[in-house]
Amino acid sequence: MTYRRAILPLAAVVLFIAGGWAYLQVSTGANMTQAAGKFVATLSAEQKSQTVLPYDTPKRLEWHFIPKDERKGLQVKEMDQTQRAALHGLLKTALSESGYGKTTKIMSLETLLFKLERGGRNIRDPERYYVTIFGNPAEANRWGLSFEGHHLSLNFVVEQGKVISSTPSFMGANPAVVMTDIEGVQPKGTRVLAKEETLAFDLVNALTEEQRTQAMIAEKAPAEIRAAGEPQPPAEAPAGLPAAKLTEAQQATLKDLINAYASNMPEDVAAERLAAIKEAGFDKVHFAWAGALKPGIGHYYRVQGPTFLIEFINVQPDAAGNVANHIHSVWRDMRGDFALAASSAGE
Repeated sequence: MTYRRAILPLAAVVLFIAGGWAYLQVSTGANMTQAAGKFVATLSAEQKSQTVLPYDTPKRLEWHFIPKDERKGLQVKEMDQTQRAALHGLLKTALSESGYGKTTKIMSLETLLFKLERGGRNIRDPERYYVTIFGNPAEANRWGLSFEGHHLSLNFVVEQGKVISSTPSFMGANPAVVMTDIEGVQPKGTRVLAKEETLAFDLVNALTEEQRTQAMIAEKAPAEIRAAGEPQPPAEAPAGLPAAKLTEAQQATLKDLINAYASNMPEDVAAERLAAIKEAGFDKVHFAWAGALKPGIGHYYRVQGPTFLIEFINVQPDAAGNVANHIHSVWRDMRGDFALAASSAGE
């Protein structure tokens, strides 16, 4: 352990015990703060004015995953190689290895869309993703991070070396399953969000008829996730089947599904998400389904407990016209996204 780590605030240090040995590891928030500082140091004055905004700007609460002509922050396309390397270093600290892998694959799907759509109405570009830092990333400060573009919106707040918010956290995939072999893009058969879909099908199809009747909230899937782009999640009470009415095996599948989302974050952040679910009561988590019970037809699910909300939808065709091959998925904090109490957003 270095002296630098030894003097970090207690919140920035996580104690792990393995094999009878206890050791200290710098937390995700501390790593992010250091990586953000390195990234900011690479920017020109003009780039910095575009990238580093006041923490309390209303832009911090703006998020969306649709193609947009303009977004806040600095575009990857406008960065040199040193800046890109520093940005990816920051993303690697903010996400787990699997979460970072999903992020870069989602970006790479833009190349596939560009080739399949042959100059359609939307700009498809794997470098059309934007980073924004809110406030001054220093150990004693509260600061925020946004990384966003088509099918990605990752939002964080760090305070005194600790991640205090990691939502909204949105990931999408078009196509959900790559159906075509095209040179230079993800190979045929690639499924960026595979577990998020297959585990949900495993669970809904493992339900008894009585359980499924309670879990099913609509025969047809909705058109979109709720409250897309809004600063706080929908306030509706959980719907569907409570975890208390699942068998032990079904509960295990539900936990695996939840973990498929939580594990996009580094170990300490994921562990806090899961600990909050356990403390609030896993039996209070509800699983809701709408639409078809098999792939290739529109389907939707929701997993909601007192502390979190997962929504997943796959109803749109992909760029090649394959039905229900276009995923939108999100993890939100029912206590409040963006490190804001749910009732205070927008005040």
